[in-house]
Amino acid sequence: MKSHVVLLLILLLGSLTSASAQSEDTDCSQARLFTFSWQFSPACDMQVRGGTTQGAELELAEAPSDAWQALQNDGLEDFERDRLAILAMAGGYRVSFDFLETVGYTPGFEPDRPYQSWATEYVYVIEDRDDFISLQHIMVMQYVDESGNVSAPMVQKHWRQDWQYEPSSIRVFNGFDEFVSQPLVAEEMEGVWSQSVYQVDDSPRYAAVGRWQHDHNISSWLSSTTWRPLPRRESSVRQDYQVLVGTNRHTITPTGWVQEEENFKVALDAPGQLRESQPYLSKELGAARYERLADFDFTAGDEYWQATEQFWRDVRAVWQEYIDADEAFAFSETANGMPLFVSVFGLAGEAAEATTYDASASRAQIRALLADHITQQP
Repeated sequence: MKSHVVLLLILLLGSLTSASAQSEDTDCSQARLFTFSWQFSPACDMQVRGGTTQGAELELAEAPSDAWQALQNDGLEDFERDRLAILAMAGGYRVSFDFLETVGYTPGFEPDRPYQSWATEYVYVIEDRDDFISLQHIMVMQYVDESGNVSAPMVQKHWRQDWQYEPSSIRVFNGFDEFVSQPLVAEEMEGVWSQSVYQVDDSPRYAAVGRWQHDHNISSWLSSTTWRPLPRRESSVRQDYQVLVGTNRHTITPTGWVQEEENFKVALDAPGQLRESQPYLSKELGAARYERLADFDFTAGDEYWQATEQFWRDVRAVWQEYIDADEAFAFSETANGMPLFVSVFGLAGEAAEATTYDASASRAQIRALLADHITQQP
């Protein structure tokens, strides 16, 4: 259990980055820049930030997946094609994350350094109820040390995405730790899917609505504009803004899928209220590429999920109690000096090691834990 928590701290502090990322003591005159970057900036200014962790060699799938092939079938109803596109995101992948500030909106703007990271992870279908699909991401990471030795697999529960067809409302971020319920107009929701994204501890992150578009061999979903908290790649180094305001597009490819993001970095004066003067700082573009793996052993991820699936189901259930109870609540990641993800992963480790699982007792522990992190809004 302790090894899981240590790994989580490493991951969430942004130490896992592309194997090709430059170390801090690299001669920055020779540092690799983004191909699409600020070409007149000194190399040091655009040096990719992050750590130097290197993964084991991987074999990528070359043939189109069965999931992508199924999307090409003629005669599918729109609803079923939408479902197939969402389900096509399941499977095992090498993932690369790239983010770059592209536009500045304030006097004296200087672009931040680009960001890169990577992971190997499996996306599990944990619920499939016709008009609702839940996908859980589990990382299974192996590293290569300086001597070329490959580590044993290290497993970490990652983010979750829930897809709801024709939702009546979504829970959205309002800035300064506040989440509010946003009712949706029923007649405008025909054919619409919401995507709700959750953190590693199953706390809400952001939600948006959009329609899947299927045009010949392209299946893509573009979100409405949504507010989201700062990711740890930003909150660990930036304190000058409070919310990312943007869109994300999911596109299914023959051998995986891609999530593209267009985000504005925005300063607030209060929840839901832009700063009075020059609230928009910059825009960033991001791309997360999920490339399907041909031969990677995800057994350790399977075993972890089998051992903790009941516990995480109860975490989701308790969170849902709070989400359904009130129009608004505030969520603090840290309470009593302890981040929620550390505490909840400790409980997950205990559940995995227990001879029998007591759901009632577990939910009581989870409720007590969340009560320290959640404040109901008037």
